[in-house]
Amino acid sequence: MDTVKITDKKHTKMVAHRGVSGIERENTLPSFIAAGNRSYFGIECDVHITKDKKHIVYHDDSTKRLCDKDIVLEESDFATIRALKVKGSGSEKFSETLVLPTLKEYLEVTARYDKVAVIELKRPMEKDDVKAIIEDCCEVYDLNRIIFISFDYDNLVYVREFLPDQKVQYLCWEYTDDLIDKLLKYSMGLDICYGALTKERVEELHRNGIEINCYTCDDPTDAQKLIEWGVDMITSNILE
Repeated sequence: MDTVKITDKKHTKMVAHRGVSGIERENTLPSFIAAGNRSYFGIECDVHITKDKKHIVYHDDSTKRLCDKDIVLEESDFATIRALKVKGSGSEKFSETLVLPTLKEYLEVTARYDKVAVIELKRPMEKDDVKAIIEDCCEVYDLNRIIFISFDYDNLVYVREFLPDQKVQYLCWEYTDDLIDKLLKYSMGLDICYGALTKERVEELHRNGIEINCYTCDDPTDAQKLIEWGVDMITSNILE
């Protein structure tokens, strides 16, 4: 099995959603390495903060969907989370080798393959917690090679307070009347559900100097349309 190649991406960059999650188990080191070994511009991941203030990579708030026990990440300590078994790629059986990676382990992969790290800050965070994540990033990778994204607007405001020039993208489902003003207030880019975009909206965002990422597009025809409209990035599980 391999990725689906987009032959003419023009100026649009491709981001591997939770790694190449169409091939390997999402948000695991194999999925990040699979992206590293391909032509992706960036590798996206999701970061939670454990009860003992460690930074763990996983998408959902609880581990029920992919792990052998159902626990809430923010309410559990790192050792408990690290001991979980994870379902193998394309399987309901639990792997004997997969574990939930740490933020630093993910960053070590992005650094090794010189990919842009696209880090989603999951759930609302305290200001000091955002600072600690930034500090972890600084220990492993160049901040110029990192984009922070979040559905929580305040998470990105905290990033902006600590790092005035850091690249950030506000995640959202819908294109609302106040969206551009919200983005311009703190010099944010946009990461939006691709179905919410139109050619006119892409043009409006670009007129305001706003960089556009969009998620999660796995259909080559839809991707080609987004490329023709001029989106800056497409986040995908399988398209390359």
